Amino acid sequence: MILPFTKNEKSLTLGVEMEIQLLNPKTLRLTPKAPDILKMIHHEKLTKEMFRSTLELVTGVCPTVHEVSEDLGYTLKEVMVACNAKEILLAGTGTHPAADYNNRILSASSRYHELLDRNQWLIRRMAVYGLHVHIGMHDGDACIRFNNFFLHFIPHLIALSASSPFWRGTDTGLAACRPTTYEAHPTSGLPVIVEDWNEFNELYALLLKTDSVHSMKDIWWDMRPSPGYGTLEIRICDGPATMLELESIVAFIHLLAHWYQDHAEEFAAKNNLKPLEWVLRENKWRAIRYGTDAEIVSHETLDSIKLSDHILNWLDKLNPYIVKLGYKSYAKCIEDILLKGNSATRQRRIYQDTGDVMEVVRHNIDEFQRGEPIWL
Repeated sequence: MILPFTKNEKSLTLGVEMEIQLLNPKTLRLTPKAPDILKMIHHEKLTKEMFRSTLELVTGVCPTVHEVSEDLGYTLKEVMVACNAKEILLAGTGTHPAADYNNRILSASSRYHELLDRNQWLIRRMAVYGLHVHIGMHDGDACIRFNNFFLHFIPHLIALSASSPFWRGTDTGLAACRPTTYEAHPTSGLPVIVEDWNEFNELYALLLKTDSVHSMKDIWWDMRPSPGYGTLEIRICDGPATMLELESIVAFIHLLAHWYQDHAEEFAAKNNLKPLEWVLRENKWRAIRYGTDAEIVSHETLDSIKLSDHILNWLDKLNPYIVKLGYKSYAKCIEDILLKGNSATRQRRIYQDTGDVMEVVRHNIDEFQRGEPIWL
């Protein structure tokens, strides 16, 4: 049986899911107040997440990032008003720098409790926050082609969004420790590479038959088809520290999708349909470890190249689409991240200056409130 894929006649539309932290203003620790906020705001674009210290904001179908910004901004304004009334602060990074996952309270949901029973400690430590970006696809085969294209950009997206250098009060030495919390799950990490929608269906049938998954929701790959929505869902990004960075990373994804739609044959001529899996894994690790300072392995030549230079080269290549879509300010933010530092870099600078991880938390709260990076 072929898994139906909802066709999007208007391809390359966007949908965004944004996870945010709820914090106690006195302790600056995570607080399980999501149910209180959800009682105040009955809104389909605001949903609960696995832990009660998390809220997820979701957009409708948006043609460009400008509409994403307006959509998220409207919901976030409501959330901020409700949180102010309840004396709750907000932050948007991939981890809370000082939180102990053992203190997290699970949201009421049979699915979450089933996951806890199945995955045990692996689920309990999933106190992490991410950004998921859906791109509308014309059909299942197109989704697989775009998936295999975006596999090459996993390190780029990790590096630009990296905002989880701390875990339980400790500097991990990584730019992004959040992706490592997923790697241990059996249906997480880099996706299984297939060539078309039929091959994906064969794989999915085997996963179901062997009781490895119960539905598409159990596949937590870095990116995956979302056939019910008719999208490719990119899940690898840390929760960006600010709205400007979130919008800019979504814009970078959207620009790449537009370029690939017009240059698929050109790209295929230089790159294998199935990228070398060891290169994908090595490049992902290097971005997790070093962020924008990473050197990655070129898929074309196997030479080492600076990730930051590769992103800048792509921005040059994407310039016609930057102009067409009106994304100049977003491209400028990407350049600033490369020049001045991503969230992980900024957090480390605060810690180096103060020696206090709670000052890092305070910095993250200030940045989220401001909506744009506080360059140090």
